[in-house]
Amino acid sequence: MILYLNGIYVGLLILANIVAVKLFSLGDLAILPAAVVVFIFTYPIIDIIVELYGKEAGKQTVKAGLITQILAIIFIMITIQLPAAPVFGEQASFQAILGGSFRVIVASLVSYFISQHIVVYVFHKLKMRHGKKKLWFRNNMSVMISQIVDTSIFITIAFYGTIPTTALLGLILSQYLFKFIASICITPLVYLVVHMIRKREENMAGGGEVFKN
Repeated sequence: MILYLNGIYVGLLILANIVAVKLFSLGDLAILPAAVVVFIFTYPIIDIIVELYGKEAGKQTVKAGLITQILAIIFIMITIQLPAAPVFGEQASFQAILGGSFRVIVASLVSYFISQHIVVYVFHKLKMRHGKKKLWFRNNMSVMISQIVDTSIFITIAFYGTIPTTALLGLILSQYLFKFIASICITPLVYLVVHMIRKREENMAGGGEVFKN
């Protein structure tokens, strides 16, 4: 199952980078990039991997995600630079949607690498303390800590100096609150997936203990 989890995780990361250019509003409360809707599901996947397969498996997944994002950026840049065929009249739109700015790309990679390692570290520490108990606590605590780091780093690198400081802080706060509340709401999904995988792999092992972490 870890291969499926890794595949979904990496796919969501790439999708988040693609849809990041779209902004949506929550009434008058906040304006957010569409990427947050996708990205909030990556943290629970890492938590599930660490819960079932251990800290090292989580770290390897994070590294795989970083490498995949870098490769995706390289190939997207290559395709943008390819000469457009005369019948293709959407080169400007294609570049605007997929190109992004250098600052945003750097902000995304740096914030991702740091925050996802924090998720793994915090979740693993709490797992060692509580064992199989309090999955809800380590899931939400790891997300709460890592999300504030992720959001602060990304917004600061991407937008510092381009918008007023008060607007910058407001952007960090609104994105963080959205991500954290959404992560709390999908905690039952974490329990469901962990239960399903444990049951499946224990059945495949003939009812014996499969997971050692």
